Amino acid sequence: MGEDTRSGEDTRRGEGTRSDVYAELAAVGPYGVRPGHALITMVEPHPGHEFAYNRWYEDDHYYAGAMAMPWMYAGRRWVATRELQLLRYPEKSGIAEPVTAGCYLSTYWITEGRYDDHMKWTVGINKRLNRDGRVHRERTHVFTAFQDHEATVYRDGAAGPRDFHALDHPYKGLVLEVVDAEGPRARGELLEWLRDRHLPGVLAGSPAAMVTVFRPTPLPGDRMTYVKQVEGVDTRLTLLWFLQEDPRECWEAHFTGRDAAVAGSGLGRVELVAPFIPTVPGTDLYADQLR
Repeated sequence: MGEDTRSGEDTRRGEGTRSDVYAELAAVGPYGVRPGHALITMVEPHPGHEFAYNRWYEDDHYYAGAMAMPWMYAGRRWVATRELQLLRYPEKSGIAEPVTAGCYLSTYWITEGRYDDHMKWTVGINKRLNRDGRVHRERTHVFTAFQDHEATVYRDGAAGPRDFHALDHPYKGLVLEVVDAEGPRARGELLEWLRDRHLPGVLAGSPAAMVTVFRPTPLPGDRMTYVKQVEGVDTRLTLLWFLQEDPRECWEAHFTGRDAAVAGSGLGRVELVAPFIPTVPGTDLYADQLR
């Protein structure tokens, strides 16, 4: 008496999971492929926990805490070895203290128009993961923000991969650049200058195939307490440069002086320029090169 006599077939049909609702949800709302939103998260595993953190993220969190969620349709992890960390600037960064903090970066695309829907799910699943002991505590969120897409600037016009391909295309490197406008009103001017006047010329002849530009949005009030609230939501822009070369091979020629270029516009200041290379999923490659 009291035994669960349901067949495996009944369980697979989703009894108890409200799976019948999924079909209703699929019939409504936007479902395009444009990356209308992103999650960009730079994290520092605590010393001595580098391998454990990497295995937890690779084996569990990348999937259960990200890719398995509705409307998060593309993702990629990146790593900054110590050699790459030492290329970062400015030394006094408003993002990372010290500027070398945050050796792992994860980037995810979210379907345009589905931010609110995704956030409801992500808050719920992260509460569940936390309750179930599936959260790695020995880490610090250095720069974690959901962001709205503002622009993509392409080096080669209509040729080549689009921004919705960017996290699946085998790019050899990525540069994270964070820029603060002088004030909320100036951010629109800064965005226009970057998109229309500055970035097209910088991209020409460079190893960067595209730059995506995002602006951060506030995290929900019921976020996990170990993730700090986003700063600069009224003034900040986040640029992701997708490279066809290892950033170490092109750093001096193409990425030094980003701070001077932005300052020269009179519209803002660079808070971080940080190079990364892609991780190799399912491995601990580079985990021994972080310190």
